[in-house]
Amino acid sequence: MRWLETRWYQKRPAPLWLRPLEWLYRTVSDGKRQGYVAGSKEAFRPPVPVIVVGNITVGGTGKTPVVLWLIEKLKAAGYKPGVVSRGYGAKAPRYPYAVTKDTLPAEGGDEPCMLVRRSGCPLVVDPDRPAAVQYLLEHYDCDLVISDDGLQHYALGRDIELVVIDGRRGVGNGHCLPAGPLREPVERLGDVDFVISNGQGESGFDAIPMGLTPTAFVALDGSKRIAVDQWQEKRVHAVAGIGNPARFFDTLRLAAGIEPLEHPFADHHPYVLSDLQFSESLPLVMTEKDAVKVSHLKNLDGWYLEVSAELPVEFETALLNKLEQITYTVESDG
Repeated sequence: MRWLETRWYQKRPAPLWLRPLEWLYRTVSDGKRQGYVAGSKEAFRPPVPVIVVGNITVGGTGKTPVVLWLIEKLKAAGYKPGVVSRGYGAKAPRYPYAVTKDTLPAEGGDEPCMLVRRSGCPLVVDPDRPAAVQYLLEHYDCDLVISDDGLQHYALGRDIELVVIDGRRGVGNGHCLPAGPLREPVERLGDVDFVISNGQGESGFDAIPMGLTPTAFVALDGSKRIAVDQWQEKRVHAVAGIGNPARFFDTLRLAAGIEPLEHPFADHHPYVLSDLQFSESLPLVMTEKDAVKVSHLKNLDGWYLEVSAELPVEFETALLNKLEQITYTVESDG
């Protein structure tokens, strides 16, 4: 699969032998969406505003930092947000399933566990997102729902669609699966409310720029925090089991001045201790999401890099203004 993903982001035409499968994929996915757009299928509309944070490409684009940014800004504006997620790669004891700070990633999912531990925000996982929203609103005092991913889950109605793209990789060769990395045709970006570009690059879109600012190196056991500008080590073992590990390695180089010995793993990789034992004795540094996934490994000495999304004030203002209008409409209708 990795060779195919590499091919998607090369400046080469999509493989001819995959284009019939792309046509089939587009036919099915377009038909699914049009059913909800035309009204032949009815989406679940909760009594509070819903913000979907998603992408149109396979792999990591940086949605989780955006969700954390949203939680912070919405709380500051007086909202009480809750989050729903599919819980990809995990198997919960039951569904819907409320994730807490003590939930294991194998049950709640990597990103949901990280979101809860970092933000303390109520979060419910369920592949059936309408069911997750219903459970969230029944059991928590929330007046707004953020859907972590789920842009293509049209059974859940939404008021604001926010898409995150990788600024460097963009949309690859512009083709849909499996000929390219797109979950939906690139024209879909014209229908969403906001497009955010994570990092600089030739994305080709008039998108809102986003940066990831490293804030601290945090010990895996939570006992220490070291400001990035106070970090003394110049070479580290860098571990990243995320959708795009290269982004993490670049962040270490550019923002922290570190030379990483790169150890990329597949997204949602279930770590065992031997994965993190290397011959050269150097500090171990990983992403915050990876830190959640290794919390069960005893006596593991290492650090994770805490990062925060940086987005323009103008975007924050536009988002809150749009949300005020939506909230007013919901309250008036009720």
